[in-house]
Parts: sequence; structure tokens; C-alpha cells
Amino acid sequence: MTITASHLTDFDIQIAPGGPGDQPYSGRALRGKLTPIALAQGDDKGAYSVNGKYIDLAAPQMRKFRLEITGNDMEAPALDNLWTGNIVSVACLNEVCIQTTGPVAFSREPIDGSVRTEGNYTFYRPFLVMAIVGWHIETAEWEAQTSWQLTLTET
Repeated sequence: MTITASHLTDFDIQIAPGGPGDQPYSGRALRGKLTPIALAQGDDKGAYSVNGKYIDLAAPQMRKFRLEITGNDMEAPALDNLWTGNIVSVACLNEVCIQTTGPVAFSREPIDGSVRTEGNYTFYRPFLVMAIVGWHIETAEWEAQTSWQLTLTET
């Protein structure tokens, strides 16, 4: 089954059968916030030596992403039956960029058709396998608007 924002956006989540589906008027003007997970960022991930040299203490295996997808439209996507820990595949709507002066070394698999180059930089949207962290729906009855958020973390 698929949650799809609509043909107007580039958001797509593949979920096991029996999961949610796409809902008309639920995914226009989406916003995606892609960040490193907490274990991959912060002041505690580095230290200074006695000589004042910065030392990276972050574990390379913790270089994972957190994704928060928000929407505000007439409806929310069909989020029922999405529970914390469910594993989904995400065609991320956020674009990331790497400098490419030599061979391209993507940190994640690019989504088909999302790779583009401008000068010495290559942009792409990553394909991510993620776990559901949580979601919420907020409805403004008088305005007939439904806001929602889906939070995921890379597995």
C-alpha cells in the first residue's frame, strides 16, 4: 500500500499490505524536515584535546536521519494502523547535496529521476528505510483545515 501526497508533490511512503493508503486532499504543500538523529549531532559528539584540537567522538554507525513530514490541507492521510516501530520505505521529499569534483559517492540510494547536477554539486532525494516514531492530526473545524505530522527515523 502507498501513502502518496499527490501528483503535485514528491512524497511517497511504501508500507506493508494492510497499512494506510493515500487520501485525496491530504498532501498538498507538504513540508519535510530532514535532520541527523540525536545520536549523530550535538555538542557531546566532540571534545577538545589538551592541545586545543577538536576530536570527533560521533560513532559512524549512528549517521542516520530523522524525518518530520507535515501537511495542512482538507484531510489527513490515512494514518490509522501506523504505529511506533512500523518499518516503511520513504521516497524523501527533501533534496540533499554533495560536492562532486570526482566520482559521485551518495550517502543513500537516490530516488530514480531525482539526481541533478549544478556545477560541482550534485543534488538528489534519498530513498530511506525508516521506522515510525509517531504522528498526530489536528483539525480546525470552522476553517475546514486539517494539519498533520508524521515523524520517522532511519533504521
